[in-house]
Amino acid sequence: MSASLKDTVALVTGASKGIGRAVAELLAAEGAKVVLTARNAELLVEVERGIIAAGGTAAAIPADVTSEHSVSALVLETKRRFGTIDVLINNAGVATFTSVEQTTTDEYDAMMNVNLKGVFLCSRAVLPVMRAKKRGMIVNVASLAGKNSLAGGSVYSATKWGLIGFSRSLMLEVRDDNIRVVTVAPGSVNTGFANKERNDPTIIQPADVAGTVLFALTMPDRVNVSEIDIRPTIPARKGN
Repeated sequence: MSASLKDTVALVTGASKGIGRAVAELLAAEGAKVVLTARNAELLVEVERGIIAAGGTAAAIPADVTSEHSVSALVLETKRRFGTIDVLINNAGVATFTSVEQTTTDEYDAMMNVNLKGVFLCSRAVLPVMRAKKRGMIVNVASLAGKNSLAGGSVYSATKWGLIGFSRSLMLEVRDDNIRVVTVAPGSVNTGFANKERNDPTIIQPADVAGTVLFALTMPDRVNVSEIDIRPTIPARKGN
């Protein structure tokens, strides 16, 4: 029997659009109280209003996942409003797809800071809450680029390889406290992230990833679905 998400408090990063928005909307529809965070406050409020209009519970709290101070404030405000944090969805991510020679240092820093440091900061901030009650779940949204080599995406791939390694190690660190860590690694997703010119119905949709996250979250506590790869049935390119 699957677990219910009713009244579960879920913190979703990168919730203003794409996969993060789809996950937040689905979790809210399943009864979770969803905290939406991203840097774009205007888009966050739009998502918040949509969830509330549909009968769900949501709170938009803008934050920068690369800032230790901002993440600490985010977690404190979430606890103030909802009392706890049951689920963390580390979804925020950025990417630049170009050769190493053409990748700027600023682009490198942005990818490393959001895709890796942000996951570290958010995970570290919520773990004391989860350890105290001996229950919790962290879902890290990675990519198949973290399992396959990707020409023209060396730095992005490096961040996702690192994220998968971080997730595997974190899972081993926290499992004895009944905290589950799941890595979801999708191939190309139709979010505009790397496929701006494509509107191919065979490409994975954000809702598909959200459904996969929901599957992992609603497994019984005794089950940790540690890694899930999501591939399009008909691949758009190698590595997907």
